[in-house]
Amino acid sequence: MNADDVVSDDRLKAAEHFIEEEEGATSRFGGRLDLLITTLLVVMSLFHLYAAAAIVPTTVLRPVHVGFVLLLIYLIFPATARLRNRLMWYDVLLGLLGVATIVYILVGGDDFWDRSTFPDNWDVAFGIAFVLLVLEACRRTTGWIMPFVVILFGAYAFAGPILPGQWTHRGYDIPSMVGVMYMSLEGIFGTAIDVSATLIIMFTIFGAFLQHSGAGKFFLDFSFALLGGKRSGAGRTVVLSSFLLGGPSGSGVATTVTIGTVAWPMLRRANYDTDSAGGLLAAGGLGAIISPPVLGAAAFLIAEFLKISYLDVLLMAAIPTCLYYLSLFLMVELDAKKFSSGEAVEARVGATAAQLAAKFWFHFLSLIAIVGFMVYGFSPLMSVFWATITAFVVSFFSRETAMWPPKLIAALADGSRQALNVAATCAAAGVIVGVVGKTGLGLKFSSIVIDYAGGDLMLTAIYTALIVWIIGLAVPVTASYIICAVIAAPALTKLGVPDFAAHMFIFYYAVLSEVSPPTALSPFAAAAITGGDPYKTTLQSWKYTLPAFLLPFVFVLDPAGAGLLLKPPAGVSWWDVAWIVVTASAGIASLACGAQNWALLRCRWWERLAFVAAGLLLVYPHAWADAIGLGLIALALLMQWLRRPAAGLRPGNA
Repeated sequence: MNADDVVSDDRLKAAEHFIEEEEGATSRFGGRLDLLITTLLVVMSLFHLYAAAAIVPTTVLRPVHVGFVLLLIYLIFPATARLRNRLMWYDVLLGLLGVATIVYILVGGDDFWDRSTFPDNWDVAFGIAFVLLVLEACRRTTGWIMPFVVILFGAYAFAGPILPGQWTHRGYDIPSMVGVMYMSLEGIFGTAIDVSATLIIMFTIFGAFLQHSGAGKFFLDFSFALLGGKRSGAGRTVVLSSFLLGGPSGSGVATTVTIGTVAWPMLRRANYDTDSAGGLLAAGGLGAIISPPVLGAAAFLIAEFLKISYLDVLLMAAIPTCLYYLSLFLMVELDAKKFSSGEAVEARVGATAAQLAAKFWFHFLSLIAIVGFMVYGFSPLMSVFWATITAFVVSFFSRETAMWPPKLIAALADGSRQALNVAATCAAAGVIVGVVGKTGLGLKFSSIVIDYAGGDLMLTAIYTALIVWIIGLAVPVTASYIICAVIAAPALTKLGVPDFAAHMFIFYYAVLSEVSPPTALSPFAAAAITGGDPYKTTLQSWKYTLPAFLLPFVFVLDPAGAGLLLKPPAGVSWWDVAWIVVTASAGIASLACGAQNWALLRCRWWERLAFVAAGLLLVYPHAWADAIGLGLIALALLMQWLRRPAAGLRPGNA
């Protein structure tokens, strides 16, 4: 194999470092300790599979879920990086203390929950220990920033009487906050943990089954074999494989690294520079978080906050996802012209797409099964449960993919392991949700935002987007969504934006933290693979993901815009929705030309300005904006068409 066709070990290790930043740096042990941890992980997965199929009371399921999470985090995640692969005595002690706080709940039964308004001394002691253990678990898995944000919200609950103006409230003492956070279903055991204990862990188990059955490798090889030998095949392959591989995983960084290690040599042969290649890989990783059937963990929370089915969330994401990938496909087509990659760049996977599909066609059944079961009427939880069973059964259609006990145990263990960092984030975010609910901060904050915007919807949307984006710079996507869903969404809904549109708006801007420094893990991981500059790669990823920054405004600026989410308000016809899809597609294409500085040929400065202005106007769903935007596109394309013969005589312009 040619040295240019592989990524060096040093670069792979650097990329894996960013996966660890997203998922947390874990310890790996051998011998009996490894057996014990694997057993606990498998038992955790089996418990949740049982809970999906049987009836487990909420007051049991959520605490047991958190108990598993606390014990395993303290056994697997070291207190500091230098203690990695070493289990300290206090890790064991903290893990057992976490279990003790859960056993105390289970033994207390209904009496425990009934005392939430008047906790006794033991309740307060165990409650304080529990909250501190959750914060430390969150610190070990995500770093210091998220616990620090949680502490700020906690301080707000206590400092209410001394705060100025609209921020003031009556204030609460430690027993009352323990009652909310530890002894009710409105704090740590609230909505976020409910979603973590049901959908999130079930989807991570499902994703682990796909990986260990060979489905992930098949999706990657199939994409490369299908598109890797065509004009602009290098870029197209990254886009398609990001959708097939990222959709089931929901992990941006993991998708970026997995695809990048194979695709970077092909992108290099297609004349992509290191920064552009890294930007495209990161954009593909971002697509993994916004693509059905899994989306990101935050998508499950949308369903729970809005009290709608997960299928409704998938439907709302359908058109935005298509438009996002339309943008990426347009960008790579323009890349082919910019980088002169008109000749085929072969992807070496050892088989044609038809041969791979004929041999491993059954892997598609697992993806189809999730949506199929939901359409048939199954709940999202039961749908992913049976899709997991489907993935297990169809793995035996081929000897090399069959999930015999070693693979099955590894899949069950990895399913729970991959859920730990998200579960810790959800538990810590429960403190924030509890504080917001107890103090009424959400309504106060929305009033302040609306006042600053002077009641103007566009300004309110811009301020909300900036708030979500700024919070996302510091905390993971899931936490960013939870925080902003309870403090920022009311500002939009107060101005008449449908609640589903407001939450989808916040979701998309929370996702953008994936490609925004200083937590731009996907671009940084891509840069580690390509050898590019991390910050230049981040700028390139912004170029490729530009529609994701602007498209959400369509949801909120006009009632008809909500039609992009396939939920048109009263008075908006499906013809109106179709027109918005057309204009949004034209706007995205125009933005792609402006971002790439290329359409039929290289743009002159005013042509580029016209494309960008047209894209921005077409994002704003009004007749006059559509007319001007489409006119600008037509004018810019006409001018390029008229000078195309002359431009073709000059190298580098055609």
